[in-house]
Amino acid sequence: MNTKELVCLAARLADEKKAENIQVIDLCGLSSLCEFVLIATATSKPHLDAVEEEISKKLKEQGFYKLNRDGRESNLWRVSDYGAFLVHIMTAQARDFYALDKIFSFGKVVDFTKPIKKTSTKTVAKTRTVAKKTVKKVTKKTVKKPTAKKKTAAKTTRPKAAKKTVRKK
Repeated sequence: MNTKELVCLAARLADEKKAENIQVIDLCGLSSLCEFVLIATATSKPHLDAVEEEISKKLKEQGFYKLNRDGRESNLWRVSDYGAFLVHIMTAQARDFYALDKIFSFGKVVDFTKPIKKTSTKTVAKTRTVAKKTVKKVTKKTVKKPTAKKKTAAKTTRPKAAKKTVRKK
């Protein structure tokens, strides 16, 4: 299952739990944060809990686990980080205030209700090959060997004049 399929599955799960105003935003190639963002509105704290738990449980069954989670005790907003995508479940009040839809407006909205076209194995293999080459280019670093410092002659210094001490008689 690819990332787009996973985030669309999460969106459909949120929809099944009666989350409102669900949006999946495609950020592929536009953000270093993640590839997709899922934003859903819940009506109350118990609703937040139910939507988050349903998504987490079903994705675990598919073998995908959260890398991080924030807002455990919050009545307004929960964030689950699945690496390639983030799930934001928030109340309408929090959603209006933080305006994540506007923040991520540069991304393309994905229709999660439509079935996702399967890519051919040739396309997937080609994509993996290109990705491997890109990773190799990025990870190869030119390391300069430290150059040995040339030994320079020690500076000649004049001997300090001896202090004259005067003895009192």
